[in-house]
Amino acid sequence: MSLFFLALSLVAGALLYRRSGLDAIGAGLEKGAMLLISVSPVVLLALLLAAYAQTLIPHQWVEARLGQGSGRGGTALACLAGALMPGGPFAAFPVVLVLRQSGAALGTCVAFLTAWSVLGLHRMIIWEIPWLGWRFATLRWLISLPLPWLAAWTMHRLDARRRRPGAA
Repeated sequence: MSLFFLALSLVAGALLYRRSGLDAIGAGLEKGAMLLISVSPVVLLALLLAAYAQTLIPHQWVEARLGQGSGRGGTALACLAGALMPGGPFAAFPVVLVLRQSGAALGTCVAFLTAWSVLGLHRMIIWEIPWLGWRFATLRWLISLPLPWLAAWTMHRLDARRRRPGAA
């Protein structure tokens, strides 16, 4: 994956140089450095929190509550946690990484991420209600409620097919 982004960056840099010259390359590098400086503390703290969570929460608990055999209860717990999870991708993805490494099922992780992205209560409170009003925010949220469940169900089916003996 790193090689892909390296190649993409080199192509973008070459196109930028061709269009705007060396000064544009310098400006792009400066903006990239500023972005790295601004997100690094969040990424580091999220990874530290994820590592602490992985150490604090027993593997057996995650496997029992969110693993293959957790069923609808695991999906519901993942949906609730995802909807309540504040922050951006730098916070959510390390949490999912830890859940997965601790025994959570793929479908459960997909339910968490989908709920985080479409049901995030913090975004609803901070952005949708003040800008678009209660009615819009509530209707959008209600319409989105089935999406994490559908995504989890789909992933569970795909994962079961993948793990079946003789499956391609």
